[in-house]
Amino acid sequence: MIEIHTKKVKIPNNGLEIDAYLAQPKHQAIFDAVIVFPEIFGVNSNIRDITELIAKQGYIAIAPAMYQRIAPGFAADFSPEDIGYSPEAYRLGLQYYQQLKYQEIFSDIQATIAYLQTLPNVKDDAIGAIGFCFGGHVAYMAATLPDIKATASFYGGGITTSSYGEDTPTINRTSKIQGTIYLFFGTRDALVSPAESEQIEAELKKHHIKHRVFRYDAGHGFFAGFFVDQYPFLVQHPSYNPKAAPDAWQHVLELLQNHL
Repeated sequence: MIEIHTKKVKIPNNGLEIDAYLAQPKHQAIFDAVIVFPEIFGVNSNIRDITELIAKQGYIAIAPAMYQRIAPGFAADFSPEDIGYSPEAYRLGLQYYQQLKYQEIFSDIQATIAYLQTLPNVKDDAIGAIGFCFGGHVAYMAATLPDIKATASFYGGGITTSSYGEDTPTINRTSKIQGTIYLFFGTRDALVSPAESEQIEAELKKHHIKHRVFRYDAGHGFFAGFFVDQYPFLVQHPSYNPKAAPDAWQHVLELLQNHL
């Protein structure tokens, strides 16, 4: 893999400074960029690891904090004591999630794209997005922007039913997707039902959006803790699926290689 370096950066957005984690190859070249949208638990160690892994494939990767207006600096990691995320982490994550507004999220996505386009080593005509759970929904939102050429949405919750305070659910904006989108679902997901995934797929087909849908015999969050296979000393998240996650990762790499 490519050697990388990482740093914390600030993304300007109309007077707001959004915290973000940036990972990029060390060698000098021009790279495609990928935005990593987190779950409700913020830019935690798992999201930072994913951001770094994408950079090691030869991309510039950035994970913006989506709770900047509500809870600056919030990030919760899962732990062995709680066998996953603690009740307090869930409580806070959901509390902040429920305060989000569609237009503010959309504005932060656009600000992140604009920030990437200011970096001298970014191909500003080819940006990708990947997100998980809440971030999977945000990635679907991002896909409706013309700058986003490739999107990986993992078990995005609420796409068919909500849009963070707006009357129109996000699925109704599917026709605006111009790039390619891959979606990943678990057939045993208690938060995103098979019916919802089928509804999303039908809408993508209806509007002739370039897409692929992958379904696994897995529950929600099956990608969480992907790095336990590489670093056995890490805590394995209880929802991690050792068959589904590596297969999904190969499809993500395929998406980025072929559509950025």
